[in-house]
Amino acid sequence: MLRRSKSSPSPRKNKEILEYPNVYIEYTTRLVRIWEQEISLTAKEFDMLWLMASHPNQIFSRLQLLEQIWESRYEGDEDTVTVHIRRLRRKIERNPAQPDLIKTVWGVGYKFEPPK
Repeated sequence: MLRRSKSSPSPRKNKEILEYPNVYIEYTTRLVRIWEQEISLTAKEFDMLWLMASHPNQIFSRLQLLEQIWESRYEGDEDTVTVHIRRLRRKIERNPAQPDLIKTVWGVGYKFEPPK
């Protein structure tokens, strides 16, 4: 339990609110609003969104996401990330089949692309 508390992801770096056009994410309350609609996310979905939105346009490999969102010693399958990305897209994207916010960079990973 102590190990988990030390390795919990904390990508906020003194910033508790991220705002982009039509996207509002508040770290302390875990509030997510996309296109004026409040979105309910699981803890892992929120952590993944926060990490990527905190570093817009940075590409994260599935392994990097596993290491930063799950514990660095997580011994699960990288497909876990794919499943969580799919679920997250269903919740925040207008059309999950053609995502606007979380883009796939084929052969590399995923990135958060802020709306313009």
